[in-house]
This record gives sequence, C-alpha cells and structure tokens, in this order.
Amino acid sequence: MSMRVAVLMGGLSSEREISLLSGNAAADALVELGHDVTRVDVGRGVASVLADLAPEAAFVALHGKYGEDGIIQGLLTLLRIPFTGSGVAASACAFDKVLAKGVLKAQGVPTPAYQCLAPGMPVRPEIAFPLVVKPRRGGSSIGVSTVKGGEALDEAVAAARAEDAEVYLEAAVPGREVTVSVLDGEPLPVLEIVPAAGIFSYEAKYTDSGTQYICPADLPEAKAARIRDASVATYRALGCAGAARVDLMLDDALNPWVLEINTIPGLTRKSLLPKAAAAAGMSFADLIARMLAGARAERFS
Repeated sequence: MSMRVAVLMGGLSSEREISLLSGNAAADALVELGHDVTRVDVGRGVASVLADLAPEAAFVALHGKYGEDGIIQGLLTLLRIPFTGSGVAASACAFDKVLAKGVLKAQGVPTPAYQCLAPGMPVRPEIAFPLVVKPRRGGSSIGVSTVKGGEALDEAVAAARAEDAEVYLEAAVPGREVTVSVLDGEPLPVLEIVPAAGIFSYEAKYTDSGTQYICPADLPEAKAARIRDASVATYRALGCAGAARVDLMLDDALNPWVLEINTIPGLTRKSLLPKAAAAAGMSFADLIARMLAGARAERFS
C-alpha cells in the first residue's frame, strides 16, 4: 500500500553529508517501492514543514546531533507523525555513551571500563593504556582516537572536545572488530570489519580505503551466538526499536565487549546494516520496506 512518506535527512550535525547519502538512498528505495516520497533537508523550520506536509510516516535518516539524540523523535511525537527507529528515551540514552554504558553495566552486558571527563576537568586517566578517547555524544568516529601513551592524550582529548565538550576515555580491547545489526529485535549475521590501517576511522567508513567486510564473520557458531545475544541484550536494555547497530570488540578468547549502539545506522553504499541485511537474504529495498513497516507513533503516558 502506497504511503505519503517524509524522508528526514541532512540536518545540522557534523554528520550532515553522510545523512544526505543515507536519506537519498532510502528515498530512492521508497520511490521504487511505490510510495509518495518527500525529501526533507532538516533545518530550524522543520516543524512547520512537517506540519504542512502531514505525512503518514517519517523515515528518519538523520545521523548525529538533533537527529539521533531524541530531539527529532520528540518533535515527531508532538506532531503525531509515526516514525522509523527508536523512540525519544531510547534515542537519547543510546546517543549519550556514558548513560548507555551505565545501563549496560547495570544489565550485566559486557562493556569496557571507562572514565568521563567533564569540561575543564584535568586529563588524568584512571584506566590503563592503551585507551580510546571519544566525544560523549557523536558518531561516525568523528573525534575518536586510540592512544597508546600519555604523550598523545592531550591532543586526542582536544580533538574529541571539538565535537563535544564532554569526552570519555575507554579501555581499548585489542582483538577483532565486529558489528551486529538488530532489526525489530532480531539479530542479523555478525559482520567483521578489517580496516586496512587497523583503525575503523571516518575515512575507513566512507572512502575506498581497502577496508574488508566479512559477513557472516568467520567464527565458531557458539561464539557468534554469544555475540548476537550480547547485541540483542544491548538493544533491549536501552529500549530500542526498528533498526539499530551494535559495535563490539572481541578479545583473544572471542568474548564480546559492547562499545556502543547506533540507533540510526548508515544507509550508504558502504554502510554496515545493508551489508548484514544482504547476508541475511534481504535486498536494500526489502530492508527499507521493513524499516518503514516498523514506523509507529510514540504513546503519551
């Protein structure tokens, strides 16, 4: 059945260009599926635009601040427009890596040790090197650095603070990097990422950098099942919905350590969710149709 769908993309965050790629890819697929699609480049007047459009559903393809942090979800809730993905609370909690870490620890989900640095706080690591420095809120590996010793720490913190005034330090887990996309509560195959430079940076994610993607990952099934279970536990602990992607590291014993969850995964030609969906037998159009079918309105208590 054809629907009037507003695809929300672009936005005001540092991930704007990636969001435009994701949104246009989703919009093209929705047109192919027969829907009446309006592409909305989200700006400060988006409330009026959406009120005038009155779409039957909003497909949210906004990455980063104002799109993945619960803000656009709150606006759509007020406008009574059903939308794809997680709701207000889950989006806000997942986007704030420190809040998400607290929830995961409380639920017994394995996640590396971490330390939060408030604005102006002296940079005194309480966890051992090597460690990863990250903005407290953000995505696409922008402002993220791996630090092996104290001499590079101040520079790494400054780079992270350019993205968010609050940063955090996380114990680095040496080993294999994997991700699990979760769709409507069900895990897709485990995907292993093998960056050519050893680090899955912004450039490795979005340029032809020689990064290898192996899906399904070459793992014993018992280990793969444990990774999928940890990913679904993360999704459920944070109250996510629709499509989300959990990023993990595997230690030498192939034990999973959850790094974070992305509630609006990328939909570019190099993105990980479409690769995992393809490994599960879904075309890109199938994936987009499934995501739209999950659109729902937040309920007021």
